Amino acid sequence: MFNIVGFNWICSPAATELETVVMDWLGKLVGLDKRYMGIKDDGTEGAGGGVIQGTASEAHIVVMIAAREMALARLRAQGASDEEADQKRYKLVAYFSDQTHSAGQKAANVVGCKTRTISTGSDFRLTKQALQAAIAADKAAGLIPFFVCGTFGTTNTTAIDDLPGIADVAESEHIWNHVDAAYAGAALACPEFRPLAVGIERADSFNFNAHKWMLTNFDCSALWVADSTHLVNALSIHREYFPRAEGSTTFVKNYRDWQLPLGRRFRALKLWFVMRMYGASGIRAHIREHVRQAKWLEEQLLADGRFEILAPVVFGLVVFRIKPSAIAKGANDADMTSVNKANTDLVSFSNDDGRVFMLATQLKGTVAVRIAIGSTFGSQSNIALVLDVLKQSATKTIAGL
Repeated sequence: MFNIVGFNWICSPAATELETVVMDWLGKLVGLDKRYMGIKDDGTEGAGGGVIQGTASEAHIVVMIAAREMALARLRAQGASDEEADQKRYKLVAYFSDQTHSAGQKAANVVGCKTRTISTGSDFRLTKQALQAAIAADKAAGLIPFFVCGTFGTTNTTAIDDLPGIADVAESEHIWNHVDAAYAGAALACPEFRPLAVGIERADSFNFNAHKWMLTNFDCSALWVADSTHLVNALSIHREYFPRAEGSTTFVKNYRDWQLPLGRRFRALKLWFVMRMYGASGIRAHIREHVRQAKWLEEQLLADGRFEILAPVVFGLVVFRIKPSAIAKGANDADMTSVNKANTDLVSFSNDDGRVFMLATQLKGTVAVRIAIGSTFGSQSNIALVLDVLKQSATKTIAGL
């Protein structure tokens, strides 16, 4: 019954139409602007719309291909021949910060464009000024800016880039503006987090993973575009063996033209089940509880006195380390090498305990520990256990120095 190959409407009207409807539901749940909706308030077809990708990596590639084709079309409109435009495709540059997920670089590798990684400051945010400077330098070198990725909730620290500033630059430079909210986008279901996301309404595309923090089984990566024409123009290939539905209705979409593969699964069904089962109130309660647990863990780590928080706790991620003064042998704080070793050992000892699992990262040379709270069945008792293991491991780490 559910084993469909829904690459276009005529293969499975139910799979296609449910995806159109459910993606609008989800977009409204997280407060997206109307320009991203597939169906207008009057029931007619919108210019934008949502589509379920497998992962945020696929979403990156899809929108970057669309951005590339837009940039090449602009060159042709300015008088370049097809051959001249093709020769310039290797001058196209995509912009990321040093905190952008690796999916961005992978997409650029697939598309075959240059990249510019822009350094962030102590707050780990990509700023308008830094983006402007990078673009100006590349244009002076004869390169062609065409794509920028801002992030709402980076992987390392859940930092939020300067989304309004990035939108200003993208609009003035006529480049595609993609917002990657793979993890933190689910928090926008809660209205109190939406002021943090000002600027996404001006993006060309927006993506978050419902399979990360919104109770949906993998894979379910929600991508919206403000104008689906660009995806279809870039990815549509017609062959006689692809049947077409006659007529034109809001629900007749060929999602094969919105993605990399031809075939596709009935992903919309599991998202429909989640939304119908939990409802908006259940999803919001789930997210708020995890944020509460993260805030509690932050408070307990600070109260212990041996830890310091390295990034604001905004969502369900706590980033911290054993602070230098906790491992100092004398009047002065320990050196960076010793502190980094201590925190690497802290993670190793905690994982060796066998009851919890955590990862370290590096923030501009500083080893940091990350606790990400987001499990469907996680509870306060689990976080209390994490805290207990951390305290025991910190004692063991400091004693062994």
